[in-house]
Amino acid sequence: MSGPLAGLRVIEFAGLGPGPFCGMMLADHGAEVIRIDRKNPEGLLSNAAGEVWNRSRKNIAIDLKSADGIALVRKLCASADALIEGFRPGVMERLGLGPDVLLADNPKLVYGRMTGWGQDGPYAAMAGHDINYIALSGALHAIGRKDERPVPPLNLVGDFGGGGMFLAFGVLAAILNARRTGQGQVVDCAMTEGSAALMVIMYSMLAQGRWRDERGVNLLDSGAHFYDTYETKDGKFMSVGAIEPQFYRKFLAGLGLADDPEFAAQNDQSRWSTLKQKIIAQFKTKTRAEWEAIFDGEDACVTPVLSLREAPQHPHNKARDAFVDIAGVRQPAPAPRYSATPSPTPQPLKQAVEDILSSLPLSAAEVQVLIRDGVVA
Repeated sequence: MSGPLAGLRVIEFAGLGPGPFCGMMLADHGAEVIRIDRKNPEGLLSNAAGEVWNRSRKNIAIDLKSADGIALVRKLCASADALIEGFRPGVMERLGLGPDVLLADNPKLVYGRMTGWGQDGPYAAMAGHDINYIALSGALHAIGRKDERPVPPLNLVGDFGGGGMFLAFGVLAAILNARRTGQGQVVDCAMTEGSAALMVIMYSMLAQGRWRDERGVNLLDSGAHFYDTYETKDGKFMSVGAIEPQFYRKFLAGLGLADDPEFAAQNDQSRWSTLKQKIIAQFKTKTRAEWEAIFDGEDACVTPVLSLREAPQHPHNKARDAFVDIAGVRQPAPAPRYSATPSPTPQPLKQAVEDILSSLPLSAAEVQVLIRDGVVA
């Protein structure tokens, strides 16, 4: 075992979106994460073995409809530092695996719960997806261009940023507390609240009168001519983030607009739209590769917009080994990095029924009975 989380055992109930992303985060950094799958998974869950976000876990399928299966899960959780689950409120309780039961078995257990709306409130039992959760937090309203519809930012803000990462943080914070106090607890992680927390700078600027509550007219939402993406001659794109004046000057110089007096008033919002049109026209005079050559290595905050296939091939990403090949699949490497406890190399999801069961207080005969009777698979 290696990585800063080596020695932690986490039980993950199979799911989609933020739950497995949280499990990946923990496993990437050395935790032993045991993923409990359904015996006969359907739909997206049926492809678990090939999913990158399920990497570096041990896998066991358990019949959660049988008393023996529930008893086995309780044994696993009694051996763990934490569990993470992403069912609707009440599902785990109906299975006989609610916090009261599992914390009675293991008082130091951290019980991580991942939902869209939280464990209570008017919407707690209502279905939803990333787009719905970030709609309610104010995040979706802020993303998009002026006079156009809000643009879903993939599922980065709700599922992963506001969900899985917040759950990973909450679980680790609660584990630290449990090690100090001997007392576990429930971590109630809601994507609506996590995505709202990610918007804290916008809410702060709104309160200060520095952010207008509309799309595409502000500093960071494509309103500013010096913070946006621009199409090049060959139909590709460059990103520009020249906020500070020294970077802004280098941006204009590289673009060939340093002598245009209209660009002198960088922060005059009444001029942003007009200046943007000039920049649009200028970027279309050269290909992306030509603009890359001009701005590469310059403190102008201008970089190419790379596709998913291009990003792993960029020289900086290659120099940093930002992407790795695991079982023939190119994927992002674990992040962040550690000087003293490097994270283990990711591995595909591993079926490890006997390995997992042998770590529990079960005899060899009991293990064989569980396998024979189909309690595990």
